[in-house]
Amino acid sequence: MLDGRTPLHVFERGTVTGVRYRDEILEPYVRLFRGAVGPELILMDDNARPHRALLVDEFLENEDIRRMDWPARSPDLNPIEHAWDALGRAIATRNPPPRTIQEMKTSLLNEWDQLPQEMINCLISSMKSRCKVCIYVRGDHTPY
Repeated sequence: MLDGRTPLHVFERGTVTGVRYRDEILEPYVRLFRGAVGPELILMDDNARPHRALLVDEFLENEDIRRMDWPARSPDLNPIEHAWDALGRAIATRNPPPRTIQEMKTSLLNEWDQLPQEMINCLISSMKSRCKVCIYVRGDHTPY
């Protein structure tokens, strides 16, 4: 969906598990976003272990949320990786740099809100061509 973004969620201490992914991401954000967008919403996550937990699959099925098929070992396809890169570069230019976990969290949240919406729109719009190129190169490396 162009001209949209969710708030950045920063996980507090600990490991991200399927339960945390469901409780902290899917229930509060994706479920509501699905309600706003409607049945054409397709969730794009990746093959990270928490994303593929059985309880996550069950949640998505119960909520009638479709998931994009995702090829293994293909981070170059995922537009969010470019957003993370831009976010990391913005944090790296902060002067002074964040020195505590709380400063880092505050910096991440502020910089996320400052990422240009046009950049996010371009990343979203590029997904169709990313998939076409991946098919064309038969899953080999892409220029993205």
